[in-house]
Amino acid sequence: MSTALKAAGLEKTFAVGKPLFGPPKGLVRAVRPTTLEVGTGETLGIVGESGCGKSTLARMLVGLLAPSAGTIEIEGEALNRADPAEFGRRIQYVFQDPISSLNPRKTIRQIMEVPLRRLHGMGRPAREQRIREIFDSVNLREEFLDRYPHEFSGGQAQRIGVARALAAAARILVLDEPVSALDVSVQAQVLNLLARLRGEFNLTYLFISHDLAVVEAVSDRIVVLYFGAVVESGPAERVFSTPRHPYTRLLAQSAPVPGRPLTAPEQKDTELPDPLNPPPGCAFANRCPRATDICRQEDPALRPMGGDQFAACHHPHEV
Repeated sequence: MSTALKAAGLEKTFAVGKPLFGPPKGLVRAVRPTTLEVGTGETLGIVGESGCGKSTLARMLVGLLAPSAGTIEIEGEALNRADPAEFGRRIQYVFQDPISSLNPRKTIRQIMEVPLRRLHGMGRPAREQRIREIFDSVNLREEFLDRYPHEFSGGQAQRIGVARALAAAARILVLDEPVSALDVSVQAQVLNLLARLRGEFNLTYLFISHDLAVVEAVSDRIVVLYFGAVVESGPAERVFSTPRHPYTRLLAQSAPVPGRPLTAPEQKDTELPDPLNPPPGCAFANRCPRATDICRQEDPALRPMGGDQFAACHHPHEV
């Protein structure tokens, strides 16, 4: 399998409380040095609780945020960060909120024409033909093109968001919580559509979500983020069936399961680390029942656990 996307040492630091003159009051490392590799036609699921850095990582991959360090390669070619159009032709973003991601003052036709005109320089006849083809592929009627975003349901708006990404002819789509704002029945429709489009257009997906059931159903491999760093990765079936990192196991136990009581997997006084004053050693140590002194002193490196599974833990769970 060839490599569609590779990110090496990607990180992002934000200044907090920066005055007009002088240094900022603090720095927040939203994403710590992260390396990812996604094969062509693969779906990589990225999971983690709110604030773990999922969306920040995604926005760097599509060029919406400039990374503080690291490199991004698509199909073996490093992207020029000074050329936004280059990102647009290679990789596209499908936003979490489908309605707010569409310009309310533009018709759907005008929205769809933008990537075709600016990224590919298509004339009007070619644009009209391409838009009809894309709308047909996402099961939307052509008459929708002259309506405005507020006239659509959430599921229809998300299909339009996917159609806009396909209009750029990008081979890689970053899907940031693409079904979390939709009803359960509509979620299934959108997920089935994404699965069909992946095969039809040979697409590569980065699927970001906090819904473990959805991620497990659609992903080939999983990356688990905590406090801006990758703490576990591997094939989806292994990460969910035999999680090696305690945080991955905590996520699995937190997901509601029919017939299982809704009990909190952690103590009530458990808190996330302070991003302005991160603790030494493992960031998960204060929440981890397996933590020892070494966990609070040394930050564990991501290391192989067998079967293409990796975990950053001094005391991983055994198979």
